[in-house]
Amino acid sequence: MLLKAIILFRLAALNFDYLIIGAGTAGCVLANRLSENPQNSVAIFEAGGNSDIWKVNMPLALLYTMHDPKYNFKYYSEPEPHLNNRRLFCPRGKMIGGCSAHNGMVYVRGNKQDYRRWASFGLRDWNYEKVLPYFKKIETWSGGENEFRGGDGILPINQSQNNNPLFKAFLASAKEAGHKINKDMNGEDQEGFGMYDVTIHKGERASASKYYLNPVRKKSNLKVFTKSFVEKIIFDGTKAKGIQVNIHGKISKIYANKEIILSSGSINSPQLLMVSGVGPANHIKEKGIEIIKDIPGVGRNLQDHLETYIQQECKTPDTLFKYINKFNMVKAGIQWFINKSGPCSTSFLEAGGFCKSSPDKEYPNIQFHFFPSFVIDHGKVDPDRHGYQLHASLNQPKSRGTIKLNSSNPYDHPKIQFNYLKEEYDLNETVKCIHVAREILKQHSMKPYASKEIGPGDHAKSEAEIKEYIRSKAETAYHPSCTLKMGIDNMAVVDEKLKVHGLQNLRVADASVMPEITSGNLNAPTLMIAERAADFILH
Repeated sequence: MLLKAIILFRLAALNFDYLIIGAGTAGCVLANRLSENPQNSVAIFEAGGNSDIWKVNMPLALLYTMHDPKYNFKYYSEPEPHLNNRRLFCPRGKMIGGCSAHNGMVYVRGNKQDYRRWASFGLRDWNYEKVLPYFKKIETWSGGENEFRGGDGILPINQSQNNNPLFKAFLASAKEAGHKINKDMNGEDQEGFGMYDVTIHKGERASASKYYLNPVRKKSNLKVFTKSFVEKIIFDGTKAKGIQVNIHGKISKIYANKEIILSSGSINSPQLLMVSGVGPANHIKEKGIEIIKDIPGVGRNLQDHLETYIQQECKTPDTLFKYINKFNMVKAGIQWFINKSGPCSTSFLEAGGFCKSSPDKEYPNIQFHFFPSFVIDHGKVDPDRHGYQLHASLNQPKSRGTIKLNSSNPYDHPKIQFNYLKEEYDLNETVKCIHVAREILKQHSMKPYASKEIGPGDHAKSEAEIKEYIRSKAETAYHPSCTLKMGIDNMAVVDEKLKVHGLQNLRVADASVMPEITSGNLNAPTLMIAERAADFILH
């Protein structure tokens, strides 16, 4: 105890060149890149603990950490007025690796047009041609290096080899319904159906912590602080100079010689800015916080993908329901622990695709994930029968939400209001998503497996019935983003180099800086944002 006290006392007077707040996906990338130069001293602070545990490393165990408060912030939204006032679960990783240590491991860059749209907002440095080299830099792709894919990056990205017969039937049915099969949805063209790329390598999760942070963790110029909750950013006027941080119960102030980089994610990053005095002045003032900088856009522009499940009973035992049986579950677990193979070595989220809800769309506006089981209440309730489901979500929703403070206490969870389906467009397009999904699932190749539809249910035919199903059953795809958006308009928070407008020595690098959400899962774009941030900082 005495030694710990001495270390913490010394810590109180420490300075580092760079302070990284949050060791999630982006933070791990930044720690790696900023520490490459031995002249740079780097410290990274993570509210949670280490993540090198079997629950993280085993791909099929992803739900264990999602519901464990030791590894997850377990946020909930405010009652969502357009989803029958339901409060939606919003898990966020609280451990080294952040959400890359508990996500579904599906690796999707987004559509080329997403980045061309970003560029149209006055962010020319973020067009597709500018971000492509960074996506290539990230990955060692199992399909081999080419014009669009990387071959010698830090992170192994593998085309799924899951041979479950339901996946084969689903993809054949998508083709029968008139959709093309795409062998690389991260390549030249996103549209089509196929097996997703995954961050699974040799039967284990390939998280940012494992591949970016762990290899450099013992460097003398990098300090990793776990169980270190940053309570606020310290300013001298408009210059960010340090942080107040609770490390294992001891409050310390640590200072940055050069920069502070905020990488706490789309929920925590805006919250920390606001409790530090940066954000909408009236809102901050009403919480009794001294205003450092009035930036109206902090916590605004919240976006997410909302998923609706089309569920069918399955005639055959090819689903994950067999692993509800304790004997089968233990057998599968032993197989994984012995040689990292078998059902536990995959997430079973690997089949899916992108298509248009109608021919007039410029590019695919729907994403699908096929899953060979029923998911009930985020996996907290076991299914009672064999079944499968097709997750349908709108890529570019128009509804916008907010992150607001409950109080000035940084430990209080913020108020999260997504406003899902506030815009009628989102609801109408989600109805179209269900029609497209049903059309795929009724094709010839699915007939050996397809029994009755459970959700929305064979009875749900009218648009009103389908809309009610969406309002009562739709759930988050776990992609909150855009709450500290990059841009040049009055609601922008950071510039195109990710510096916070009107402040010095402070940047943001995580999914919160997206001006609009990308088409697909967010881990890959977040990695890209962090790689770009490192270059902006170092050059």
